[in-house]
Amino acid sequence: MADILIVDDEPSARTTLAILLRKRGHRVVQAEGVRTAAKILAECAFDLVVTDLRMPDGDGLEVLRNAKAHCPEVAVILLTAYAGWESAKEAMRLGAYDYFEKGKEPDEFLHRIEKALEEKGLRHENENLRRQVQERYSLPGLIAQSTEMQKVLDLVLRVAPTDATVLIQGESGTGKEVIAKVIHHASPRTDKPFVAVNCGALPEPLLESEIFGHVKGAFTGATAHKKGLFEEAHGGTFLLDEIGEMPPTLQVKFLRVLQEGEVRPVGSTQATTADVRVLAATNRDLGQLMQQGKFREDLFYRLSVIPVVLPPLRERREDIPALAEHFLRRYGQKQGRPLRLSAAAVDTLLRYPWPGNVRELENAMERTAILARNDAIGPDDLPPHIAAGAPLGPAPVLPREQTLAEVEKAHILQTLERCGWNHSRAAEALNIGRTSLWRKLKEYHLEELLH
Repeated sequence: MADILIVDDEPSARTTLAILLRKRGHRVVQAEGVRTAAKILAECAFDLVVTDLRMPDGDGLEVLRNAKAHCPEVAVILLTAYAGWESAKEAMRLGAYDYFEKGKEPDEFLHRIEKALEEKGLRHENENLRRQVQERYSLPGLIAQSTEMQKVLDLVLRVAPTDATVLIQGESGTGKEVIAKVIHHASPRTDKPFVAVNCGALPEPLLESEIFGHVKGAFTGATAHKKGLFEEAHGGTFLLDEIGEMPPTLQVKFLRVLQEGEVRPVGSTQATTADVRVLAATNRDLGQLMQQGKFREDLFYRLSVIPVVLPPLRERREDIPALAEHFLRRYGQKQGRPLRLSAAAVDTLLRYPWPGNVRELENAMERTAILARNDAIGPDDLPPHIAAGAPLGPAPVLPREQTLAEVEKAHILQTLERCGWNHSRAAEALNIGRTSLWRKLKEYHLEELLH
């Protein structure tokens, strides 16, 4: 059941529509023009506004602006004659949900209305779920005022209730693990374990044992049976962080796990099953790794059923003030201080490129909270490199110019390779004698190429 406002100067048209909508269980209010609609909108909140485009005391664009001013989330549908289509298109640019030609099939119009209400309900449900998850788990990555991050969170909250495998991609520090936790906590598995393993943090034998577990005697030092992290995540969610760093041999084994749902501990001939939802995250270009033969194509397609790409902080600048205030408030509370950012400090943060993304911003706010002299944070209280707008990092190293001998040696090797290591053909291509070529190979300590 929804609250709907109908604005039309034709009594019969608005009454007919009101009757049809009330039969479907909706609450309906009528307005005969723009001025009446403005008064009603100032006093009541609606889920949907249906308005005629042309009316004696104004037009539907004015109703649209009024409705959005009082409730940005309200859906607005305009009714228009053929001559008003250009204005209807302008209304879409101003935020209208849809427009419909007057006199057309009423069933189709009612279908459009129900679709608008359904989509609004889903957005409202996602927003409530996002707020609940954020309040419950204090996940800063859910601060999303930018369009880019709103789209990401809408996708994440749609896929969270399912068991689909999700591949989370983004630069280092963009909050990939935070998004993985959002997916877990917004899913039916929220009360079960969330287990993460960094594929680049351990050497291959230890990583295999950590993921799959091992039996006693499987290798030197395996004095007892050890359950792997995949089994530990039974009923919950398992995150393969930095999946691009997983060694090729383990990629094969994990592909088998995804295909068969079974885990075989190191040294065991017996497989065990585990009910686990798998997420993966990476800051690497997996497409490039596949081209280089470093990442299996079949594993990539198994992992990327739903790809989620996190934008870097420099592409979601609308989020910087809210994120900075969030972190500053958190670390200020630890210091027992009510810290706040001045307008000048916010401008400074917005100008900085944030190569380290959200993680760098959090670290900057922690440092600021500890060292700030006053509760009102100005540009001088921020880390010096941020105030200067210059990212930290190693000084650029200019490439060393090659010596003539190095250039000659490289040219000879390239020519030999191109000639199939045939000395006569290479000497001819270099326009030198074969003896001269041999002398050069000895000079550059490449005697092994003489045979």
